[in-house]
Amino acid sequence: MSAEHASARIVAAYARGDEDVAADELWALEAHLEACRTCRDRLAAAVAEQAPAVMVLVDTVWSGLEAELSAAPAVPQARRRWAGRPARLSRQLSRWLTPTMVPWLAMMTTVTLLALVLDLAGPGTGTAAGEVSLVLLLAPVLPVLGVAASWSRGLDPAYELTASAPRAGLPLVLRRTAAVLAVLVPVLFVAGWATGVMLAQWLLPCLAFTSATLALGGVVGVTRAAATLVAVWAAVIAAPTLVAGRAAVALQSAGLPAWGLALALGTAVVIARRGAYSVLGAHR
Repeated sequence: MSAEHASARIVAAYARGDEDVAADELWALEAHLEACRTCRDRLAAAVAEQAPAVMVLVDTVWSGLEAELSAAPAVPQARRRWAGRPARLSRQLSRWLTPTMVPWLAMMTTVTLLALVLDLAGPGTGTAAGEVSLVLLLAPVLPVLGVAASWSRGLDPAYELTASAPRAGLPLVLRRTAAVLAVLVPVLFVAGWATGVMLAQWLLPCLAFTSATLALGGVVGVTRAAATLVAVWAAVIAAPTLVAGRAAVALQSAGLPAWGLALALGTAVVIARRGAYSVLGAHR
């Protein structure tokens, strides 16, 4: 494709349904057609010329619908305007959230609040090097679980439709990740402030784990990457910390430079492999 419009070759091949067109060209064309009326008109002309059977099918379907649409009672303009607002709002939210994410986000918010209650009810919470904060232990993995839930094949009934859409690449992955963080970070901020945990002490591990999930997700799938990292965190950091009753070095201020480096590396990998999120395997 050129910088402005699709080439005649790829438009004609798309109209004929050729199977030898490269996958990246198909994705680029479908994404371009969403915003380019000129190329949509060219595609319609190509279909009429090279795939007349498709036009016959469309005309047949339309002839059956036209009579029903004409017989439908007219809706007042004001009512149509108000009736369309919930649908528009739903479409806007669907770009950032899926219905399956709502109960997961509610559950993770509840878990954070319970950890806060347990921290406040304990003999000591917060900033001392030897004390263990449940909020600090949970902060890195809660967003990861939310991101995994948003891409889970078993939890999203519209998974195949979403994963095969032309805009289902990195932009959609980042939108859903941002939606998870937008809900959980304020809750964690309040919990951290109440327990006396330093902001960077929980925020850097939280963002580093999230970026690592996306980076690894480009190789093995987001859901599998999340499950792997949560298991590693539980075995290497959380369990030994709870058994010893002392915060591990990774949870103390001394570990902040390492978390910052992990965040930078994860972000760099996501940017470098941004094309890997446009295939179905990345959504496993």
